[in-house]
Amino acid sequence: MPRKAAGPDSTHIGQKIKKVRTEKSITLDNVANETGFSIEHLKKIEAGKVTPPVGALLQISRALKIDSGLLLKEETSNLQDRIQAYTKRTEHYAYTTLTPGAENKHLKAFRVTIDAFQEHLGVGYHHEGEEFVYVLSGKIEIMVGEHTNKLETGDSLHFNSGIQHNMRNTGDTTTELIVVVYSP
Repeated sequence: MPRKAAGPDSTHIGQKIKKVRTEKSITLDNVANETGFSIEHLKKIEAGKVTPPVGALLQISRALKIDSGLLLKEETSNLQDRIQAYTKRTEHYAYTTLTPGAENKHLKAFRVTIDAFQEHLGVGYHHEGEEFVYVLSGKIEIMVGEHTNKLETGDSLHFNSGIQHNMRNTGDTTTELIVVVYSP
């Protein structure tokens, strides 16, 4: 199923990615080899047709040798405006930063919602570091490599995010999570 065209935030992120990539003379082929994403998928991100989840932004940032905060940072000064500006949405997955001032930090936290019976579309994600997930409400399966972890409200999982991983809401209601990502 093709992804829906994303909103203005995804265009803005895509423009930032393309600008940095071209300024550094980094080819799409190079980014694809560093992230595992297809060139076609990277083109969709740069065109604003796909909003990349946090894990994808971490991978792209690493490939471009930039701080991931550069891609998430919005030009607002009011804290509430910054928090709202950091809310991003893909087709069935939304995330809001809980650490809007952490652009240059290794640890970032997000509130994530995944619609009922939905999962991340496309490839699984992996990025250097560690990830911690706490389920605020709902049910979720988190696949880490070949292992499936089934979590419900109040459960948590800490794993090596360098291993390919993916999340899927297995319940009939929206699942809400706190996701903390550490990247060295």
